[in-house]
Amino acid sequence: MNANTSARIPVYQQYINGEFTGNNNEHIEVIDPCTEEVIALVPRGQKQEADLAISSAKAAQHAWSMKPSVERASYLKQMAQVIRKNRVHLAETLAKEQAKVKGLAQVEIDVTAEYYDYYAGMARSYEGEIIQSDRPGEQIFLHKFPIGVAVGICPWNFPFFVMARKVAPSLLTGNTAVIKVSEEAPLACLEFTKLLNEINLPKGVLNVVCGYGEEIGEALTNNPDVGIISLTGSVQSGHKVMAAAAKHITKVSLELGGKAPAIVCNDADIDLAVKAIVASRIIYSGQVCNCAERAYVEEGIYDAFIAKLVPAMQAVKTGNASLDDGIDMSAQINTKQLDKINSMVKKAQEEGAKVVLGGKKNESFSKGYFYEPTVLVDVKQHFEIMQKEIFGPVLPVMKVKNFDEALQLANDSDYGLTSSVYTTDLNKMLKATKELKFGEVYFNRENFEAIQGFHAGWRKSGIGGADGKHGLEEYLQTKTIYIQQS
Repeated sequence: MNANTSARIPVYQQYINGEFTGNNNEHIEVIDPCTEEVIALVPRGQKQEADLAISSAKAAQHAWSMKPSVERASYLKQMAQVIRKNRVHLAETLAKEQAKVKGLAQVEIDVTAEYYDYYAGMARSYEGEIIQSDRPGEQIFLHKFPIGVAVGICPWNFPFFVMARKVAPSLLTGNTAVIKVSEEAPLACLEFTKLLNEINLPKGVLNVVCGYGEEIGEALTNNPDVGIISLTGSVQSGHKVMAAAAKHITKVSLELGGKAPAIVCNDADIDLAVKAIVASRIIYSGQVCNCAERAYVEEGIYDAFIAKLVPAMQAVKTGNASLDDGIDMSAQINTKQLDKINSMVKKAQEEGAKVVLGGKKNESFSKGYFYEPTVLVDVKQHFEIMQKEIFGPVLPVMKVKNFDEALQLANDSDYGLTSSVYTTDLNKMLKATKELKFGEVYFNRENFEAIQGFHAGWRKSGIGGADGKHGLEEYLQTKTIYIQQS
């Protein structure tokens, strides 16, 4: 067991080479964002633990890759089973450690189980190629092989699901993995490591460590024995990972956030657009990289849209994620995030934006990092709040003359992860499909991807991607075989 049951606050350990271990007394406090109370202590990992985890993964990789893919898949199926068996406990842990409302926390746990099953189902379907040769009697084969040791660096907003995004495809394809969980929200992931003993996963195949990015994270990304680094995080973190990977020409796969535009056309179903955009803006208190961050509304329906948007945002219920039922959102992850949101809104006001709802920290709560659902109007494209990621329950809305202007402004961004359009005009849909420079485009629905799709950003939103068959390809490398018959 990796928690000190004699203490009031549980103390967790690293999971390396199939065992729980820790070599120092340095820990990181995990804070409940709703109460500001310390709820657990997790390891402050260092270079020696990173090196041990990678060497363990490296030692286990060859034997793991020699197993048939269906046998590797059987372990993913067992992971799905133990998650479902412990689904309520894991969801409760997730809700408390990161202030995620109960329903969404449960969805994350349940979809994660589906994710392991989905990739397990691909064991017999990923394949190489037979290529026609120019030479008589020669055959050319393209084979797929694992890369080796995969390092996955997970975020705090969907920690449990994103861990699966990195574990499932890497293990299925014969890689071994070292996962660094976020020190902000590590508990559900670390609870999952306890369940691995139930499935007898070979030692070293999956290692889960915790610590700060500039300490254990830096050691993981600088290690020459790593074959691929997959990061979900900020652009700044992406810069650091790429710089570290360059030293050893290590492959990287990066998802680095977004600034998703929502375009609302004159012909749109306004009620549908409001409902979907509000849902997209307040899901996990606005801390979702693929959800609507800015809205462009054609002038013909602008007033009607605002008239319905404001009361819809005002009706959003806020509460303690792990205690309250029937709420729509909760606290921000930490005080740093809360202060960042507050600072961005204040700067927008200084630049000329008008707050028509919210615009400040939620003073209804004596403790916790709560921010009010917020709507801003009179914004301009060059405002910081229209260019940088807010990552909070704040929606700036800009009036545009027509659809072409909306497309042009939507594309005016360093980011290119997701986008959405609300229209009943098929021609506009086709035009947006062709012209929007984003990895995902949603029409007449909230921004939420499918596990069988491909979640990939353009521009500074990332390199590579996850999910579906293309996400599996991230963890494979090719070898071309030439056989000349005598």
